[in-house]
Amino acid sequence: MEVSLQVQGSLSCRTVLSERRRLKLKPFNGVSPHGISTPTHQKDFRAGWVSYCISAGADFSRRRPKKMSTARPKGPGSKGFQPKVPVGTSTQKRDQRNIVQEGDSFPPSSELSGSHEKTVEMEVVIEEEGLAIEHSEEEKFDKDMTNEIVGEVSKMSLLSEPLDIATSNQGGENGSSHRIDEDPITLEKKETANVSDTWNFEDKSTSEGQHLDRTKSDERIEYTSIETDLKITEEASRQLKLEMEANFYKQEIERLAEENFSRGDRLFVFPPSVQPDQDIEVFLNRSLSTLNNEPDILIMGAFNDWRWKSFTRRLNKTHLKGDWWSCQLHVPKEAYKVDFVFFNGQNVYDNNDKNDFSILVDGGMDVFAFEDFLLEEKRKELEKLAKEQAERERQAEEQRRKEEEKAAIEADRVEAKVETERRREMLQKVMKKAVNSIDDVWYLKPSDFKDEDLVRLFYNKSSGPLAQSKEVWIHMGYNNWKDGVSIVERLVKSKLYDGDWWHADVIVPDRALVLDWVFADGLPQNAVVYDNNHRQDFHATVPKQIPEELYWVEEEHLIYKKIQKERRLREEAIRAKAEKTARIKAETKERTLKTFLLSQKHIVYTEPLDVQAGSEATVFYNPANTNLNGKHEVWFRCSFNRWTHRKGPLPPQRMLPADNGTRVKTSVKVPLDAYVMDFVFSEREDGGVFDNKNGMDYHIPVFGSIVKEPPMHIVHIAVEMAPIAKVGGLGDVVTSLSRAVQDLNHNVDIILPKYDCLNLSNVKDFQYQKNYFWGGTEIKVWNGKVEGLSVYFLEPQNGFFWAGCIYGCKNDAERFGFFCHAALEFLHQFGYHPDVIHCHDWSSAPVAWLFKDHYTHYGLSKTRIVFTIHNLEFGVHSIAKAMACSHKATTVSPTYSKEIAGNPAIAPHLQKFHGIINGIDPDIWDPYEDKFIPVSYTSENVVEGKRAAKEALQQRLGLKKADLPLVGVITRLTHQKGIHLIKHAIWKTLERNGQVVLLGSAPDPRIQNDFVNLANQLHSTHADRARLCLTYDEPLSHLIYAGADFILVPSIFEPCGLTQLTAMRYGSIPVVRKTGGLYDTVFDVDHDKERAEAQGLEPNGFNFDGADAAGVDHALNRAISAWYDSRDWFNSLCKTVMEQDWSWNRPALDYMELYHAARK
Repeated sequence: MEVSLQVQGSLSCRTVLSERRRLKLKPFNGVSPHGISTPTHQKDFRAGWVSYCISAGADFSRRRPKKMSTARPKGPGSKGFQPKVPVGTSTQKRDQRNIVQEGDSFPPSSELSGSHEKTVEMEVVIEEEGLAIEHSEEEKFDKDMTNEIVGEVSKMSLLSEPLDIATSNQGGENGSSHRIDEDPITLEKKETANVSDTWNFEDKSTSEGQHLDRTKSDERIEYTSIETDLKITEEASRQLKLEMEANFYKQEIERLAEENFSRGDRLFVFPPSVQPDQDIEVFLNRSLSTLNNEPDILIMGAFNDWRWKSFTRRLNKTHLKGDWWSCQLHVPKEAYKVDFVFFNGQNVYDNNDKNDFSILVDGGMDVFAFEDFLLEEKRKELEKLAKEQAERERQAEEQRRKEEEKAAIEADRVEAKVETERRREMLQKVMKKAVNSIDDVWYLKPSDFKDEDLVRLFYNKSSGPLAQSKEVWIHMGYNNWKDGVSIVERLVKSKLYDGDWWHADVIVPDRALVLDWVFADGLPQNAVVYDNNHRQDFHATVPKQIPEELYWVEEEHLIYKKIQKERRLREEAIRAKAEKTARIKAETKERTLKTFLLSQKHIVYTEPLDVQAGSEATVFYNPANTNLNGKHEVWFRCSFNRWTHRKGPLPPQRMLPADNGTRVKTSVKVPLDAYVMDFVFSEREDGGVFDNKNGMDYHIPVFGSIVKEPPMHIVHIAVEMAPIAKVGGLGDVVTSLSRAVQDLNHNVDIILPKYDCLNLSNVKDFQYQKNYFWGGTEIKVWNGKVEGLSVYFLEPQNGFFWAGCIYGCKNDAERFGFFCHAALEFLHQFGYHPDVIHCHDWSSAPVAWLFKDHYTHYGLSKTRIVFTIHNLEFGVHSIAKAMACSHKATTVSPTYSKEIAGNPAIAPHLQKFHGIINGIDPDIWDPYEDKFIPVSYTSENVVEGKRAAKEALQQRLGLKKADLPLVGVITRLTHQKGIHLIKHAIWKTLERNGQVVLLGSAPDPRIQNDFVNLANQLHSTHADRARLCLTYDEPLSHLIYAGADFILVPSIFEPCGLTQLTAMRYGSIPVVRKTGGLYDTVFDVDHDKERAEAQGLEPNGFNFDGADAAGVDHALNRAISAWYDSRDWFNSLCKTVMEQDWSWNRPALDYMELYHAARK
C-alpha cells in the first residue's frame, strides 16, 4: 500500500526545531470503495490507499504536551497502522490500471460509492530549553516520530512519485484487505542518529569550531526544510483538490443516472460534453436495452463514422441505482464523433434500432480537418511504402545482377575453354612447321634456349626478297602471333661471317612455345617489302619450354580473365549509356513541363511554378489578355481533380491587384489529395462573363499528391500504325502519341485491320484471341504488342483486307467503313467501355457518325469521340461528317488549324476545333543511340559528332571530303513539298560553294523522271558536291540528318511536318517556308525572337515567306553566310536546337487536356 502525506496550512521546519508544537497525523483513505483516487495518479495511489494529513494547531507554540497518544484502528495488526478499507475486484483493478495509461480523467463511477475515512491523531511535542534538553521516554518517542515524519516526507517530496512506505496485496474476495506491514515510526538507527545528532547540542563538550560547523548544518537543514515544506504544501493542496473533484464526479454521475433512468433513457456518458484526447465513461442501462437478459455486455465501436481506431470493451456493473453498466473509453485527439453498438460478445446486439449509437465530440477536428489528417497519415504511409518498395526493388535488382553475373561467369568460362581449344589446335599446326634453322636463310644462337633468354637471330639477306633492301627489320611474335607483333628490331650487318648475313638480338617472350616472325625493309607501319617464307611466316620452337599442359591450363585462365574484363567493360559502357540516356530524357521532360506551365504566362501562371500538394499557391491572372479585359472585378473559381474533389468547388475569391501592372492575384491552399488544380475566372461573384479558356478551363498539374490521377482508357481506331502498317505520317502519329499518353500512366489500345501485308516481325506475343460475327461475316480478333502498345487486329473473313496493300483498292471507302463499324461492334460485344475513342483522317472518320447513330445510347454512353485531321486534302466529305459528330476535333498544328478554319467542313465547328503540334519519337530518332551514324553524340559533343557524320556521308556518296556547308533535302517529291523551290535551292547552294544531298522519290512518274534528269546533269557537272538519291533509304536518311548542316523544307503547305523536327533532333538547322506546322516550330534567328520567347524557346532556324526563288534565297543565303562567317555562333545554334524538345512530351499533355475537356 502506498501512503501519501498531505499538509493543511503552512508548515515551518524552523518552528518544528525551535518551538513546542502539536502535530496531528490524520490518515484518511480516498473516496472510493475500491480505494481509487482520480485517474491522474492511479498508478501512484492503488486500491486501499491512505493519506496522512499533517496539521499544526494555531496555538501549538503555547502548548507543551509531554506525551503523544495514538488512536489505533481496531482489529489485529502487527507493527504500525492497519486501517481496513474495502478493495475492488481484480477486474476492476485491471481496468483501473488500463485507464491510467490513457491520461488524466475522473474515476470510474463504480469507485465513487462513498468515503470511509478513519482518523489517527498523534501529538508530538518537543521541548527545548537552552542547549540542554532532557527527554522522557515519551518525549524521545515523540522526537523520533517527528524525525521519521520529516525524513520520510523529505524523501517523498523530492521524488517524482509519492513515497511507498509499505505495500501488501493480500488477494481475496469480499473482505480481502490491504494493510501496512512496516511500522512507520520505526527508523533505521543510522537515519535516527543522523537526525538526532543534528538536533541535540552539548555546549560544554563542543569546541568553537564544532559549534560553527553545527551552526552551518542548522542553516542547511533550515533551508532544505523550508523547501520541503513548500513541496509538501503543494502536494497536500493537490490531493485535496483531487479528492473534491472525485466527490463531485460521483455526485454528478449519480444525478445523471437518476435523471436518465427517470426519463427512460438507456444511455449517457460522463462527462456529458465529450472532448478530444479525454477519457469518458459510457453508461448503459441494461434493463432498458435489448441485452436486458444478457450476463455479458460489451461495446464495439470506432470513431468518426467508423473510420478511425476501432475498439471493443467489456462493461462492468456499477453501484448506481438501476441496472447501469459502464466502461471507460479514451477519445483520441482526432475524433469528432464516437460511433458504437452494444452486444453480448456473440450475436445479440443493441444498435439503437439499426441507427447505431453516436456521441459528438466538441472542440476537436471537423470532418474536413479529419479528412486532411487522414490524407497526411496516408502520405506518411505512402512514403513508408515507397521506401520499402524501393528497398525491395534494390534488393531484387542486386539479386538479379548477382544471378546475371553468375551466369555470365559461366558463359565466360565456356567461351574461354572454346577459345583455348581453338588456339591449341592452331598452335599445334604451327609447331609442326617450326624448325630450328633453314640452311642459308636463318638460324639462332644459342640453339638451346628458354623463355626470357637473350638469343641472336641471323638472317641471310641475299636469300630472299630483301636482297636489295638497305635495311632489314624483324617483326616478331610468339605462339602463333598470340599477341600480334610484340618484338620489332633492326638487324645489323654481321662481321663474323662471310656473305650477306645480318643479325638482331631478341629476348624470348615469357611462356613462349614457338617464335613467329617475318623480315621486312622497315617498321611495321612503313614496310613495303617482306620476306614471310612464302606467306608461311618463319617459326622456331623454343627448346626448353614449359610443359604444354601447364601452359594451356594457364592460357585458359588468362583467356578467361581477358574475356571477363572485356565483358564487364562492355556492360559498364552499356549501363553508363543507358543511365545517361535516362538522365537526358528526364531533364528534357522536366524542361518541357516547365515550358508547358509557362506557355500561358501572358494570361495565367502560379508561384511556385510547380504547385505542391499540401502547400499554398498564388495564382496570377492578366485579364487584359482575355475576354475579361476592362472588367472592374475578377473572381477566381477553383476546385481540384478535374472538378471532382471531395470538398467540391471552393467559394469564389475576389482577386486583388498584383504588383506587376494589369495582373491580379489570389492564394489557394492545395489539398494533399489534389493532383490537378482547376479554375476559371468571372467578372462577378455570382458569375456574369466567364473566362474558361474557350470551354477547356484552366488546369495546373499538382505535384506530390498522395492520390494518383485515375487512368483514362483511350482507344485509337486507325488504318495505319508504324512500323507494321505505315504509309505516311499518320502511322507515326498513332504509334508515338499512344506511347506518350501511355507513359503518362493511362491505358491505350489500338484497333487496326489485319492486313495480309502486315510486318508481323515487329509484333510481339502475336496470337489469335477470339472471334465474333457482324455484318454477315465472321471477324477474327488477334492481339499482340507493337512498340509496347496493345493492338487488336480485326480480320473479317469477307476478304476486305486480303488485298496485299493498305491503300489503293477501288473500294477503299467501303473497306474502311466496314472496319470502323466492326471496331465499334468489337468494343460493344466484348464489354469494353473506353473513355475516349480517337479516330484519324477520312479513313476512320466513319467511327464518329456510326458511334452517334448506333452506340451513343447503346452500350458506349460514357465514351467520347475525338477526331484528328491529318490532311484536309483527302476525303473532305467524310471529314465534314466526322467534324459534326465528334465531341472534340483537332488538327496537327495551330497554324494549320487557322489556315483551314474557313473550310466549309470546319467553319461550323470552330468551338470544338483545336490545333496541337505533332511530335517525333525520340527513341527512333536519337543520335546518341543511332546505329546508322559513325559516332554517337549529344548536344555536349554535337560538333564532333556531326563532323564525323559529314565525313561518312561524303565518303558513302562519293562527295569531296571537304569542310563545306552541306544542305540536305529529305522529302516526297510532290508539288505540295515545293519541288520548284527545291530545284532552285540546289543550284543556289552550289553557287555558294556548298554541297547538297537529296533523298526522296516521286509517286508521279513525270516528276520522278524530271528529277532523274536533274540528277544526271548534277552528277556530271558537280559530281563532288551534289548527289540525288531518288529512292527510299532509311539508314541513309539518318546519316543525312546527322551529316547535314542544314535541312531544307520549302513546302507550299504543311499541316505539321516532321522533317524539320527530326533535323533539330540531330543538330541540323532547318530552313523552311512559313506555313502550317513549319511556322509553329521554326523561329527565325533574325526575326522571331519575341515569338520564340512567348513559347519558352530560343530562335532555332531560318524561314521565309512567299513561294518564289527570292524567298528561298533570302533564307538560304543568310544560313550559308552564318556558316561561313560565324562558325562558333553556328555551332552554338546546333547545340541549342538539339536541346529543344520536339518529342511527344508536350503534345501528349495537350491531348490529355483535350480528352478531359471532351469528357467534361
